[in-house]
Amino acid sequence: MAKSRELRRRIKSVENTRQITKTMEMVATSRLKRAQDRVVAARPYAEVLADVIAGLYEPGLAERFPILRQPGADRGRVALVFMTSNRGLCGGFNANLIREAQDRMLELESRGREVELHGIGRKGIGYFRYIGRELASARQDIGDHPTPEHASEVIQPLLERFEGGELDAVEVVFAKFNNPLSTPPTRLTILPIVTPTDRLPVNYLLRPSADEILRAILPMYIQNQMYRALVETAASEHGARRTAMKSATDNAGDMIDYLRRTYNRARQAQITQEIAEIVGGAEALKG
Repeated sequence: MAKSRELRRRIKSVENTRQITKTMEMVATSRLKRAQDRVVAARPYAEVLADVIAGLYEPGLAERFPILRQPGADRGRVALVFMTSNRGLCGGFNANLIREAQDRMLELESRGREVELHGIGRKGIGYFRYIGRELASARQDIGDHPTPEHASEVIQPLLERFEGGELDAVEVVFAKFNNPLSTPPTRLTILPIVTPTDRLPVNYLLRPSADEILRAILPMYIQNQMYRALVETAASEHGARRTAMKSATDNAGDMIDYLRRTYNRARQAQITQEIAEIVGGAEALKG
């Protein structure tokens, strides 16, 4: 009897857990749709800005625009911005991003470059602080609904330092959103801007001048690159959480089925034993 009661308690406990994971899966699915819409909306804007910059680019621009300077690839100081989530229960999502950021940091340092870390998301920040790595900045307030203002707050100080020569590169480690099941950790070099080499020149009728247009567009392009990284990471987090919660829900269902079969067998054995005892008692009375 004690075993049957224990099994009933375990079945109830797993059913409650399955209800929680199912609810979390539904919430993640709802949030994923909105986050995916933000990703889709951000990509064409970035492509158009890149096309305009490519059409206006010429080698002499770096002398007039510090944002276009091209420092040496194997020297100087690199700002590495890594993104994780503030919450867990999303499988290996955060662990993969942390591993990618750490590998890139070690790779840069092995080449003699000085690396400063800028963390976005509680999970990654907590890990690097745990291993004793100093962070140049840490943001835990952006959450899973980033805005262009958040992107500007992150990238603008780094952009100013790059233009002033204090930084030689700005890189970001984020989760690229291919689809809800494919969100690989990705590295992106935001600064220096990768200049086009295979674009054909386009004859524009410009008003105002090309310099004025680039002066307005270049900061917008840099901000949009950071914004895309933020929204793709947010969408990837929801996709990873939905996948993890669906797997947990399915596993809970399998466990409930197993426990119910075990409970039924135990109950059947108990009933059989009780019947045998009754029959045995009746036979003893007859004797």
